Amino acid sequence: MVRKTKEDAEITRQRIIKAARELFSQNGVSKTSLEKIAKHAGVTRGAVYWHFENKTALFHIMREQVFLPFIDRIDDTLLASTSEKNPLKRIENFLLATIHTLNEDQATRQTYEVLMIKCEYVDELADVLQQILINCSDIVEKIEQVYQDAHRQHLINSNHSPADLAMDTHLFFGGLLHMWVKDIEGKRFRNHAEALVKTHINLRQR
Repeated sequence: MVRKTKEDAEITRQRIIKAARELFSQNGVSKTSLEKIAKHAGVTRGAVYWHFENKTALFHIMREQVFLPFIDRIDDTLLASTSEKNPLKRIENFLLATIHTLNEDQATRQTYEVLMIKCEYVDELADVLQQILINCSDIVEKIEQVYQDAHRQHLINSNHSPADLAMDTHLFFGGLLHMWVKDIEGKRFRNHAEALVKTHINLRQR
């Protein structure tokens, strides 16, 4: 009975997170109340408060569900020992995998939409922006390590700094993701994202 109760509670929790993500994506974070989330999830407002202290806590959990696996994928694809020995190819595979996930996974796509175009990072969410900046710095450092491998293997021009290339790749991909999210009809960027990534990496090769 205890196990069943825990399972039911987790089902309810995930339903609330899903409802919040959908409403954040549709209406924006500031215009979405806990009452609307509860109604959309088919639960009481009290049930929402049972699982989450407030909307900010719910927002953080929604973000973590997407970005914790994203961080793991960085380590697995970029830094871990893999069958792909070409550092430039590892970077390309990582970027393409992110695009693939956005195309195939609705939860990831909605979360990116919320974070990039449906949220104002003020008041209680101001600290989220700082966390995003910290995460970005960590990502740049990891990409730089891979470019250092490429430099040691003489795969890139020796005049190109791995640090500069890493920052350039990060800014390129961040911009591409922003445009991908905004291109709802898929006529300008979504259908060309993979080709743009491959071109970006090709320009780095000697």
